[in-house]
Amino acid sequence: MKSTATATKLALLGGTPVRSKPFPPYPTIGDEEKKAVMEVMDSGHLSSFSASRQGFLGGERVQAFEAAFAAYHAMTFGVAFNSATSGLHAAVAACGAGPGDEVIVPPYTFTATATAVLHHNAIPVFADVDPVTFCLDPRSFEAAITPRTKAVIPVHLLGHPAEMDQIIAIARKHKLKVIEDCAQAPGAKYKGRLVGTMGDCAVFSFQESKNMMTGEGGMLITNDPELAEQSRMVRNHGETVIAGEARKYLAQTIGWNYRMTEIEAAIGLVQLKKLDGLNDHRRMLARYLLDRLPSVPGLRYPVEPSQAHHVYHVFGMTYDEKQIGIPRQRFIQALVAEGIPAGTGYPRPLYHNPLFQERMAYGKQGCPFTCHLYQGTVSYAKGLCPVAEDLCAQSALWTFVVRPPATTADMDDIIHAFEKVVESIPELKE
Repeated sequence: MKSTATATKLALLGGTPVRSKPFPPYPTIGDEEKKAVMEVMDSGHLSSFSASRQGFLGGERVQAFEAAFAAYHAMTFGVAFNSATSGLHAAVAACGAGPGDEVIVPPYTFTATATAVLHHNAIPVFADVDPVTFCLDPRSFEAAITPRTKAVIPVHLLGHPAEMDQIIAIARKHKLKVIEDCAQAPGAKYKGRLVGTMGDCAVFSFQESKNMMTGEGGMLITNDPELAEQSRMVRNHGETVIAGEARKYLAQTIGWNYRMTEIEAAIGLVQLKKLDGLNDHRRMLARYLLDRLPSVPGLRYPVEPSQAHHVYHVFGMTYDEKQIGIPRQRFIQALVAEGIPAGTGYPRPLYHNPLFQERMAYGKQGCPFTCHLYQGTVSYAKGLCPVAEDLCAQSALWTFVVRPPATTADMDDIIHAFEKVVESIPELKE
C-alpha cells in the first residue's frame, strides 16, 4: 500500500494528529440486551438463588444461560459464576489441587490465572510462553512438572488458542488435570475445535471488555459430572443441592458465594447469540489491518497459523528495538500522539509481583509457601521465563481498538498512523 503519510510531521513533534476523536466505545449494548434486563427487573427476581427446590441451582435465566453456553460448545455441563476468577478458583478446587500441590501456569497473563491457585492454598509454578502466540510453551510446561504437580492452566491469550494437542498429551502422560483459561478467547478454535472443549474443564470471562460480556461474570464448562458438582458446591457455600429436592443446608466442603445474577445471565443469553458475529467483525478488522499495515523489519503483527482460529481480543504485536532503531516506548508515544490507543501489554511477568517475590499470600507467615505440607522449592527468580520477561520489558505492543463497532475507516487511521510513525523514525531518533 502506498503511504499517505509522506512529509507529514508527527503529532509528537508538533504536527497534526491522524485522529482527534476517540474510537467507538465498547461494549455495544443493543435493544435486545436492554429488553432482556428489563424483563428481569419486571419479574422482581434479580438473583433467584434461594432455598426453593430449584432456586439454589440458580434462577431461570442462570440455568438457561448455563445450558445454552454448554450447548454452544457441545459440552454437557455449564456452571455460571460472578466472575472468571471465581470460576478458576472453583476449577482448581474441583480438580483436587490444594495444600502441598503445584499447578503450572504461564506468567504472561492476567493475575487471576495464578491467584486462583493460591485461593485454594496450592502453589503456582510458572512455565514460559511461546514468543509468537504468547501462549503456554509446551516444552517449558513439561520441564516444570514435579511429583507435586496436580494440574496445568493453559491460557488462550489475546484470542489465540494455545498449542493444545501437545499440552494435552503431556498432561495425560503425567496424569495432570487440564483447566483451559478461555477468558480472552470465546469462540476461538484449535484445529477446528472450540477452545474450552479439550481439557478437563474450562473457564470463560464475561467482564465488559471481553468478546462477549455480561458486565461481570464467568462460566465453567465440562463433560465431567463430578467436576461440575464440585464447582457448584464451591459456588454455593459448599452445599450439595440436587435438582427437584429440598435444600438440606448440608455443607459438604468449604464454599463461597460466587453466584451469577439473573441480570447478568439475561445479558449473556443475548450476547451468546451475537458471539460469532462479534468475533467475525473482529477478524474482519484484523485481516483488513494485516493486509495494509506497513511491512517493517522488527515489527511483527499477529500470526494466525493454519490450525488456529484467532478471535483477536487484543491485536498483539512484537517489537524489536534493535531492528527498528528507537525504544518501544518512544514508538508507542508517537502512536498515542496520533490518536491511536496503544500500550506495552502486561508490565511484568506475574512472578515479579510482590505477592510472589515476598511470598505473603495469607497472613504474615508466608502461607501457603511455608505450609508444612508443601515440600517443593518453587522459584520466582528473575530469568525464570525469559520469553515472558522479554515481552514485558521490551517487545510486546498492543492495541485494543480492533473490535466492534469500529469500522474499516477507523482501521485506516491506525494504518495511516503506523505509516506516519515508521516513516518518521529518523526524526524520532534525534
